[in-house]
Amino acid sequence: MNTALPVRAAFYYPWYPENFQNNGSHYTPSAGNYSVDDPSTVDRQIEDMQYGGLQAGIVSWWGIGLREDKRMPLLMSEAAKLGFSWSAYYEKQGYGDPSVAEITSDLIYLRRYSDQRAWLHINGLPVIFVYAQGTDGCGMATRWAEANQTAHYYVVLKVFPGYRGCADQPQGWHQYADGLDIQPGYSAIASPGFFKYNEAAPSVPRDPATFRQDVTEVAESGDPFQLIISYNEWGEGTAVESSTVWSSPSGHGVYMDILHEVFAAHPR
Repeated sequence: MNTALPVRAAFYYPWYPENFQNNGSHYTPSAGNYSVDDPSTVDRQIEDMQYGGLQAGIVSWWGIGLREDKRMPLLMSEAAKLGFSWSAYYEKQGYGDPSVAEITSDLIYLRRYSDQRAWLHINGLPVIFVYAQGTDGCGMATRWAEANQTAHYYVVLKVFPGYRGCADQPQGWHQYADGLDIQPGYSAIASPGFFKYNEAAPSVPRDPATFRQDVTEVAESGDPFQLIISYNEWGEGTAVESSTVWSSPSGHGVYMDILHEVFAAHPR
């Protein structure tokens, strides 16, 4: 689906119910330990994101044939039904240095999804977001530029120090971090907090008032990608999906209510 900028989207994790096991989060979703293999769950989540003023979800993707990949067909079919869009978050770059050939092969494989209308498109190109390591640099940007000569995607790489000076520039840049971050001209992000499942205390405590202020800055930035980290990364405690701890009368939860109100007050 071709979407005009700015795009408002949230990072989405199709890891459940498996990652709810073994004390996988400090929080319990209002929907319980749900399964994203259930179409009704996917429909509820899509409608929830739409309520929050989001046009798309960015699905964690680790490779061909893995669980995230196997769950993509259901996500795509339900999005097509509900008028929503998905993109993918290419995670492999964050934990290695895939070659130009591997990147090209993965991107061509993903065309089975990204050629569909329910995939997020900008200027006629399917959008893909790319995670990155803290040590990545311009060489990573060059490899993606070379791969994209064949694959033809709208590539949005994760930023690193000095990214603006690279000779090979992707179509977009984003940050993935805790709290508020603005990369002027490229992206603005907000996150409600950070409380990893295996840590005793949150490194970034939750505060709805702070989240509202941060989301307002994101909305007012005018940046082409206005991103929420995350919709449902329960293991890191960044979810805005409703929890028993932050439920609300709307049924969407405090943080989705904030997105709904702020984004409605600041139309795209």
